Amino acid sequence: MNSKLTILAVEDDNAIRQGIVDALQYHGFQVREAADGDTGLKKATNCDYDLLLLDLALPGVPGIEILRSVRKVRPTQPVIILTAKGGEADRVEGLKNGADDYVVKPFSIKELLARVEAVLRRCPARPSDMNEVCIPGGVVDFERRELRFDDRQRAELSERETELIRYLVNNRGRAVSRQELLSNVWRISPQGVSTRTIDMHIARLREKLRDESGTPQILLTVRGKGYMFANQTTA
Repeated sequence: MNSKLTILAVEDDNAIRQGIVDALQYHGFQVREAADGDTGLKKATNCDYDLLLLDLALPGVPGIEILRSVRKVRPTQPVIILTAKGGEADRVEGLKNGADDYVVKPFSIKELLARVEAVLRRCPARPSDMNEVCIPGGVVDFERRELRFDDRQRAELSERETELIRYLVNNRGRAVSRQELLSNVWRISPQGVSTRTIDMHIARLREKLRDESGTPQILLTVRGKGYMFANQTTA
């Protein structure tokens, strides 16, 4: 597995959590962790990670509520439920609320790693693993934070602009809501916050991308849903 991949483990049992952390780190993953539901909710909805390992029985915010919150702001985020609740009703509840897999305690580290790798294989590559993405007439260079066009012109991107287009590229072909962008690019709660700043950044990005605002071909507006990066070819 790619050593750049990050796993967020939300588990209140210290021994189990430490065992998970040690095993994942040994196998090349970076690991974030949380020992209660309140901390878990904040990290699950605000931090950057590739897969969430989530216990259901947590002090504070219940795991199932964390899962529901994650699905609202990160519809495609891979999630594996970890729980001692192995009954069919519990498994069904977790899967219905968007879990990608379900591991019942006690479980072996070998089984957990196999499930983690299986879920990650089913997920698209992260844009952070892409150096460039092609656009009509040029490329976006994520590493250098710039646009390069076929006529040899260049345009610099701010850090925020780079992360915004990076997130849209990672979710290419899907309409991303302004609330989701606030949560995952700006790292702030979308509740009670004006989304006008999203529209302003999109407008500036379109100008730099030479993407006509009236008939955009790269950053599309999906009425009533948000913005979408049109399918292009990655470099």
